[in-house]
Amino acid sequence: MANHKATKKDVRQAAKRRERNKYYGKTTRNAIRDLKALKTGKEAGEQLPEVASMIDKLAKRGVIHRNKAANLKSKLAKNVNALAN
Repeated sequence: MANHKATKKDVRQAAKRRERNKYYGKTTRNAIRDLKALKTGKEAGEQLPEVASMIDKLAKRGVIHRNKAANLKSKLAKNVNALAN
């Protein structure tokens, strides 16, 4: 365990960030799963911007890589467009 006061604080902050990132990541994964499960194009089209925004926020925070975020959004948009047709 760390002995310096600042290092102990850094450990506490890292733990707090890790918990927060896990929550955001899990929430986004659930939203993606729910979006994929939708069968109507109208509902999926309404939810896509919200899910895309969640994915962008994960990338901005560094929870996922920006290329992974782009790939996820692309695949989701393909699925939604396929439902619309």
